[in-house]
Amino acid sequence: MGRNHARILSSLEGVEFVGAVDPAGDPHGSLRGLLGAHGVPVLPEVADLLALGVDYAVVACPTGLHEEVGLQLAAHGVCALIEKPLAHTAQAAHRLVRAFEERGLVAGVGHVERFNPALQQLRSRLEAGELGEVFQVVTRRQGPFPHRIADVGVVKDLATHDIDLTSWITGAAYASLSARTVSKSGREHEDMVAVVGSLVDGTMVSHLVNWLSPLKERFTAVTGERGCFVADTLTADLTFHANGAVATEWEALRAFRGVAEGDTVRFAFPKREPLAVEHERFRDAVRAGQAAEGCGIVTIREGLRTVEVSAAVLESARGTSDLAVPHGAADPSGAGGPDAGTGAGGAGREAAAPAFLAPEGDPSPAGRGASAHRSAHVAEHTA
Repeated sequence: MGRNHARILSSLEGVEFVGAVDPAGDPHGSLRGLLGAHGVPVLPEVADLLALGVDYAVVACPTGLHEEVGLQLAAHGVCALIEKPLAHTAQAAHRLVRAFEERGLVAGVGHVERFNPALQQLRSRLEAGELGEVFQVVTRRQGPFPHRIADVGVVKDLATHDIDLTSWITGAAYASLSARTVSKSGREHEDMVAVVGSLVDGTMVSHLVNWLSPLKERFTAVTGERGCFVADTLTADLTFHANGAVATEWEALRAFRGVAEGDTVRFAFPKREPLAVEHERFRDAVRAGQAAEGCGIVTIREGLRTVEVSAAVLESARGTSDLAVPHGAADPSGAGGPDAGTGAGGAGREAAAPAFLAPEGDPSPAGRGASAHRSAHVAEHTA
């Protein structure tokens, strides 16, 4: 993922890309051509990057290192865009939130699906009431095993996308959930998860996520009183299937299409690369010096809530029982309009509750702004 960030940063208007960090020194040459053309060095340590005097950095190293690198950046007054998930545990995520907020630094989380044009369109149409009351959100995120992921399972690496986008498009936090996981690839962590739950407004949700399928699928369906929206984030397509309005008299067709048919519309809209939009929003937040309501980024506190819900998913799978998910105040930030946070964390058995309690509210820390910003990113560690 680091090389994708480097590609965007190397041409991002208003940003000077000054360095990348990889302790292994880019052994596969994934950054060499790109950075060499711009005279950008690959550095061995974060300290070397800090010595360049950067305004912000992108953290795209393994999840288990997010806390260590993030705390180092915060301690030196550097804003950070941290790849999802924010951290490997809810406790680590809390420490990152405190570190950046106490210093008034802008920090965001790389939940890039929020910037997918299909989901941006879907959220806008839901906000406009085009679906009426929302009944259900269903997601499927399937594909082959990514060998670059070694330190977390499919819940933290992939399901966090669906946890975040579900709360974001609906504007509602998670209330309860039940989950099951399996591990079939012989690795330490789970590689398949099925989640069923509900949001605080009563919306039913279900997520099916795995690393075991030769079929790559990124599917989100939202069903409501007027029909169903279907978003394919691989192709950035959004389709609306209206409720049946015309009776189907042909008996043979009724068996396949139902007793009534409604219109199906595939919408046309501009489709920009989500990662580029994410970087533009974060650049603008650093310039403005704040990560508050309406700033357009996924705030670090929203990233914390997603980590808490993912911890609740794993807790439920271990205990094979339902978990109530306590929820904090709504957090109206994000790209494209009013937003509620990505669900507060969950606690099942009483002893586990402190790990999943959500923070209340979403303060608006003042960050650092300047007319020109220097940027760097922390590339993926390959050692």
